[in-house]
Amino acid sequence: MEKDNDHIRVLIMEDDPMVQEINKQFIERVPGFVVVGIAANGADGLKLVKELTPDLVIIDIFMPIQDGVKALMELRAAKHAVDVIVVTAAKDKTTIQSMLRNGAMDYIIKPFQFERIKQSLENYREFRRRIDWEGTASQDEVDQLLFRKSREKEQADATPAREVLPKGLHAVTMEQIMRQIEKESQPLSADDVAERVGIARVTARRYLDYLEKSGSVRMDVSYGGVGRPTNRYVRVTPQEAGGTGGKERHGRL
Repeated sequence: MEKDNDHIRVLIMEDDPMVQEINKQFIERVPGFVVVGIAANGADGLKLVKELTPDLVIIDIFMPIQDGVKALMELRAAKHAVDVIVVTAAKDKTTIQSMLRNGAMDYIIKPFQFERIKQSLENYREFRRRIDWEGTASQDEVDQLLFRKSREKEQADATPAREVLPKGLHAVTMEQIMRQIEKESQPLSADDVAERVGIARVTARRYLDYLEKSGSVRMDVSYGGVGRPTNRYVRVTPQEAGGTGGKERHGRL
């Protein structure tokens, strides 16, 4: 494929088709960025990196065939000249450390708003501008590049920590539940979710209660049939959540 030197060329590795589309829309809303390819798993993503030679990869962790951790390790082992930003629901420290140690430039945890990925892409664009030097660099130029990262880390440390899941709730299970809710056209009950995900009803109810309180899903009460009403859950749309448009996982993406 012919290189587009006027844009930063981005490859998306994400298995969910709806999230692929919203990621693409978000990325291309930022001036200077264009999505040149999308892969549904790490293995296909590595093939596209070799074929398309993108500048930047936006990579998820939870993918079939090959996950984001292994895909990034292979990218580095193959010495592909490509930068990586992680966009995922995985928030455990082991995964975060692994991705950062293998050279990820940023780590964005779902759910997130457009402004967060916009900031990340603009920082990356500035990073590329600063390292696009010819010849040698002065100490001041190196310091500006490195200290920018230090200042961002200090600002992040001073910002209140992102909300963590309550004890007993896990990001992987949360991701599975949200996928079940997102792909169904009708609201699901706790029994429906428990059966589809393979967990106990009481466990499903805990996750659904948390998702409702966080604004990611909405509870509808069904009065059909005989007996007690049934609580059913449906994903909150971007319009309801005041989002930026398009489909967003966990209420914002």
